Amino acid sequence: MTLSVAHLSDPHVTTGPSAQAPAAGLRAALHRVLALDPHPECVVITGDLAEHGRPEEYAALDEVLGAFPLPLHLMTGNHDAPKALVGAFGGTRFLGGGTTTTYQVEHPALSVAVLDSKVPGSPGGRLGPERLSWLDRVLARRPGVPAVVCLHHPPVPVGIPFLDAMRLADGPALADVVAAHPRVVRVLAGHVHRPVTAAFAGSTVAVAPSTYRQSGLVRREGLPGYTGEPASFLLHMAPEGPPGTTWVTHTVPVGDT
Repeated sequence: MTLSVAHLSDPHVTTGPSAQAPAAGLRAALHRVLALDPHPECVVITGDLAEHGRPEEYAALDEVLGAFPLPLHLMTGNHDAPKALVGAFGGTRFLGGGTTTTYQVEHPALSVAVLDSKVPGSPGGRLGPERLSWLDRVLARRPGVPAVVCLHHPPVPVGIPFLDAMRLADGPALADVVAAHPRVVRVLAGHVHRPVTAAFAGSTVAVAPSTYRQSGLVRREGLPGYTGEPASFLLHMAPEGPPGTTWVTHTVPVGDT
């Protein structure tokens, strides 16, 4: 059976006059995930779940997620508030059944490690030695089983100066951990609002587009702004084949066009 992970990001759910478009984008993406055949092993949403990190926004997110039937894992972005996120989803399947924003989930054929890269008061990210040591221990537990490492901030520059200034500060330290564990098939990130891939520590970094709106590809200094490009998500999959088959990534548009 083909193993796959649906990778969504940056829905920026909110309340009030601006609430309709972000919620509609996420609903459409989740609906498209359910149209995949076969269904993915799980779905991850790599941060910026809410626009302001307010409790009422996580209540709105809960309404959108509703009774979504597949395993789904949430993580913190720079727009999120970890305490409010745990208040809304702690103890549920959306945070791996626990009450922390760094956690692991062991599926039968896949390990998912979720890292909180938020730095309070900053748009940039950092993991720090404690979380990196935790990740190293987690990845050592099921050698040979594919693993995805998930966080909000990309650990590498993506070529957009405005966004590169707020990437993961300790990307090289994360690379050291990932390089020690060949079972990591993807490092999944968001934050950029564009699909981006790059080689990383013997694996691949995959940055998902937003389910809401996409950033411009501005390769000079300055604000990238938002474009009219369609929302989409990534599907990471291991095609049927012998053990060790290389994983591939598809970009899946959301909508009718």
